[in-house]
Amino acid sequence: MTSPDLDSLYQPPSEFIQKAVLPQLMPFHVAYVEQATFFCLATGRAQGLDASPRGGRPGFVRVLDQHTIAFADWPGNNRIESLRNLQDDPRVALLFIFPGLEVFLRINGTADISTDAALLASMTEAGKIPKTAVTIHIQEVLFHCGKAINRARLWSEDSRIARDAVPSVGQIAAAITGMAEAQAAAMTDEYHSKVKTELY
Repeated sequence: MTSPDLDSLYQPPSEFIQKAVLPQLMPFHVAYVEQATFFCLATGRAQGLDASPRGGRPGFVRVLDQHTIAFADWPGNNRIESLRNLQDDPRVALLFIFPGLEVFLRINGTADISTDAALLASMTEAGKIPKTAVTIHIQEVLFHCGKAINRARLWSEDSRIARDAVPSVGQIAAAITGMAEAQAAAMTDEYHSKVKTELY
């Protein structure tokens, strides 16, 4: 299959768009990062790629200086694919989503895994200290338009998906493991409780 000539299909980005890709944080970037509550982290290595959701209260992403940000690694499913990837390949891409706003923030760079005691202590949440933090060394930072948000009607109340419109966590587990229906229902209830209360 012949690869299409993309330059003939798409117009080049405007001069402003090209100038808006910067090698460091500006005050307006910092204002957004300090309000951030959610982003996706993309990493990779020879074994494959990973995109991992990260969330917290405003301030969970720390601006250390114009070229550096950091965030705590809190418990998830313990696959720790992002961390394993970073040990082999430090390249990262972050996509920030801001609830209620029609703009994305993107950061590209490299990362390292920190166990610095002072940094970890500064990220204490609910009395818990993270095992590690990820420090991002910024190479590119840019804003991305929010057309995808409006295409998805992401912030519209009528876009919320009813839980019974898709298989539950327990039903998925039952399909994989063959567990009994009652056990699957209990697992679903436990999941909905733990996902809200066991954050750290």
